[in-house]
Amino acid sequence: MKRRESPAASFRPAIDRTLTISATRQLYLALRDAIMTGTLRPGHRLPSTRLAMREWGLSRGLVAEAYELLMAEGYAEARHGSGTYVAADLPEALPGAPSIARKAAASPPRRFAPQAERLLRSPGPPERRTLPFAAGRVLHDKRTANLLRRIAARHLDFGSDGYGDPQGLPSLRQGIADYLAASRGVRCTAAQIFVTAGTQQALDLACRVLIAPGDAVLIEDPCYPPARAVFTLNGARLIGLPVDQHGLRIDSFDKAAERPAAVYVTPSHQYPLGATLSLQRRLQLLQLARETGCWIIEDDYDSEFRYEGAAIASLQGLDGDGRVLYAGTFSKALLPSIRLGYLVVPSDLAPAFRAVRPALDVFPPSLPQRIVADYLGEGHFAAHLRRLRESFRASRDDLVGRLKDSLAAHLIADAPEQGIFLTARSTGTWTDDVRLAKAAEAAGVVVVPVSPMHIAAPAKDHLIFGFSGLSRDEAEAGIERLVQVFDQRPASAAPSVRTQRI
Repeated sequence: MKRRESPAASFRPAIDRTLTISATRQLYLALRDAIMTGTLRPGHRLPSTRLAMREWGLSRGLVAEAYELLMAEGYAEARHGSGTYVAADLPEALPGAPSIARKAAASPPRRFAPQAERLLRSPGPPERRTLPFAAGRVLHDKRTANLLRRIAARHLDFGSDGYGDPQGLPSLRQGIADYLAASRGVRCTAAQIFVTAGTQQALDLACRVLIAPGDAVLIEDPCYPPARAVFTLNGARLIGLPVDQHGLRIDSFDKAAERPAAVYVTPSHQYPLGATLSLQRRLQLLQLARETGCWIIEDDYDSEFRYEGAAIASLQGLDGDGRVLYAGTFSKALLPSIRLGYLVVPSDLAPAFRAVRPALDVFPPSLPQRIVADYLGEGHFAAHLRRLRESFRASRDDLVGRLKDSLAAHLIADAPEQGIFLTARSTGTWTDDVRLAKAAEAAGVVVVPVSPMHIAAPAKDHLIFGFSGLSRDEAEAGIERLVQVFDQRPASAAPSVRTQRI
């Protein structure tokens, strides 16, 4: 009696021999996709290798290998003396499920991709980062350069280097713990510190451990775009809270209506508006974490640069419940290219972070860790920061003076007490910071518009000026170009359409 073929006999996989992916892999993926979408259903008999060879134009060995892959992953099963069948015990939700291509298109990263370039436009290409007023520039004196060069020479023997600790070099973590305790009031041990490739990786690591897709995350509105991008890429549902002169408005959140998984905040120097979170609001934020069980992610990216009065203690140092994670970086104080930052986690979370870290990059690179560990341990960092503060203070004061002398009719700019940038607001003579920023860049100057960084709060037409590493000659030339931009802009010009917010 002739065996009756199942509907799978009419299946025709598309195999493209011009692709770099093997024909076996293509056949396996085509069959798996057909099973997942329900085209091939549980119990359907797959064509024999002999029939498939004839109908599909493929070798029997290739077809057998693809079938073996399906069986190894549970999509198919072999029945002795009968043939190969789609597995009968597939999950009920599998038939009719989206194909692999549709799943990828619906993932948070793929949804975010079309908007990423706009949100992460800063810092932009290398030539843009060297223009006057670009934020985050770091210039070193010869003393620092010579010290780093000499320390690096000690560690250029790679013969003894193997795989490192997932948390980072113990001596570096101890140096970071000592530095943070003395300068920022952070309470931690080396066992709570994870060395990262800057703040971005620290935030991503925190998201991977603490945030599930769809979780609500409270962020400042407006917010630092790269941080916002990290949460978006990890599938978080963002809720923006407005910021005023005292920082994040905790009272604007209805905790009875929503249970957040985390709060992202820059309390020492809010980016982009420059506010410092008041003590009352810090305590409100800690109370929110205590009542809702959410985590607080404190980004203290430019805390080293305090110009007026005593340094502001970290939010983490006030936390008595172990709800605050503290992120920092050496990119602003040493070198962006050294790619070193750190994340301080509550002690009870350290095992979870330690388990996740090897899946990302195994361990941080050893050479930069050894260099910075010696730099901290030998006491060079404190002197270096003092020199940088004086240099940045002079650049800040020079920039503020020039803005007041030449652009007071258009901009209100106050000297910030902390940080490496200032935020200037409009006097009312212009109403479109995006358009002004584009005109400034065309003239050879980088000022960053604030309005696209908003989520829901009314957009503020502000411009960010970086002054770290800014020379007097660059400031003078940059201000002259800005004056021309404002002079050439028609006073009655209608605002352009704003960049779409995300």
